[in-house]
Amino acid sequence: MKVMFAKEDLAQLEKKGISEDLALKQIENFKSGFPFVNLIKPALISSGILNLEKKELDYYVSYFEETSGKLGILKFVPASGAATRMFKDLFSWREKLRQGTTSDELREDDPDANDFFSQIKVFAFWDDLESAIAERNMIADELILKGDYLTLLNVLLDDEGLGYAMLPKGLLKFHRYPDGVRTPVEEHLVEGAHYACDNDMTVKLHFTVSAEHRGRFVNHVGDVLKHYEDFFGLRFEIKFSVQKPSTDTMAVDLDNKPFRDNDGSILFRPGGHGALIQNLNEIKEDVVFIKNIDNVVPDSFKDETYEYKKALGGMLIEYQETLHDALLAMDQNTFTEDDYAVMRTFAIEKLFIDPDLLPSNFEEGKPIMKELFNRPMRICGMVKNVGEPGGGPFWVENPSDGSRSLQIVESSQVNHNDPEQEEIFEKATHFNPVDLVCGLKDYNGEAFDLTRFVEPTTGFISQKSKDGKDLKAQELPGLWNGSMAKWITIFVEVPLITFNPVKTVLDLLRKEHL
Repeated sequence: MKVMFAKEDLAQLEKKGISEDLALKQIENFKSGFPFVNLIKPALISSGILNLEKKELDYYVSYFEETSGKLGILKFVPASGAATRMFKDLFSWREKLRQGTTSDELREDDPDANDFFSQIKVFAFWDDLESAIAERNMIADELILKGDYLTLLNVLLDDEGLGYAMLPKGLLKFHRYPDGVRTPVEEHLVEGAHYACDNDMTVKLHFTVSAEHRGRFVNHVGDVLKHYEDFFGLRFEIKFSVQKPSTDTMAVDLDNKPFRDNDGSILFRPGGHGALIQNLNEIKEDVVFIKNIDNVVPDSFKDETYEYKKALGGMLIEYQETLHDALLAMDQNTFTEDDYAVMRTFAIEKLFIDPDLLPSNFEEGKPIMKELFNRPMRICGMVKNVGEPGGGPFWVENPSDGSRSLQIVESSQVNHNDPEQEEIFEKATHFNPVDLVCGLKDYNGEAFDLTRFVEPTTGFISQKSKDGKDLKAQELPGLWNGSMAKWITIFVEVPLITFNPVKTVLDLLRKEHL
């Protein structure tokens, strides 16, 4: 039965920029569910993942350095949300202390707690914590000596202190240097200065942030920007955007009816990182690097990051130039049968396009080739899998035509109850670190409409609760999986040192962050 929206519901939808048809489609998704992807095989070094030899690496780095300055380059950093999950263990320790566990018992029972409190002065935020404690007429060293860990945690986590539990990761102090400390935002500024600078000596960065934290980001960048501009002798152009209300998704109850908030309005939830395809769609630069906010390391570990970022960028630029030359020749009717044969080989061997999609016959294949070539391109760094949860590279059957393509697949997209699919999933050797360089313009220099290249069947449904009532939530196709499913996709192995995210506060004690 079709859902009938009340007048107030339609007004709410209009205010968020969501059409009635889209709202009905979301409800239909809840009813029918999203299909699992059909994995064909894992992408491996021998099949789907490129491993750059030193000579190739050097070539693409040089190519990037020679050609990138005249292009519009931008570094795109998803930085939304609070760091609550990063401090999950600290909340647990605080609750135990409140219930009477002593500091000695806590450290004896939990090795992570022992590591945290024994090395608390190592953290880059220690000086701020010490000062905040002093403002309360206490001495931090004395709290440590007498095991008053509860006060330490309260001052660190609560809004009355440093408020770290509710700050976004991008604004936490991660790394200590002889001349001060840096947040992840600052580390991304430093990275950008090394591989995202154009011929006008301008470095462009775009951070996607949550609306409630936007002011904090703007203020922080305002505080530090002159230092980095003076240090590097460059100009930084920093922009921020928030997830659009129109990308929120409706929640439903267990009967697939719109979930109502206490005031009777429909409950909407953020659509996940896949919503950021709309933010990315407004970027007008030629080459866009994408990297998560928490995947940063101190300067002493950055050299390989710079090298591989440039290499991936150089490969993207050269490959796109090859495709654009072919597409322009097609428009000018100078594209010959020999050209078609060469580009068909290039498509199969370099772009990993399914050969069944490109006929050998020139006349039959030329319009198909034009459509296949005129798409956004992404080159994705892949690291060897060391047990991290999350997505990986696979050959997947495309639901529309049965062809195969390279895709980043999240665990939630796979039917783990199917023994064959589970076996394929377990054989993956690499992991997606969200290390992408993207080409967003067509051969005429016009920006692609990225929403045309989303695979809508790759969303995800999860069960949540609000105010004690069960509900179902829907996430949009993920930014680097379903939202880019119809892009030209190339996987390249990158060193593990280029992937060092901070998922918990204890990750900051690893040697890669000290």
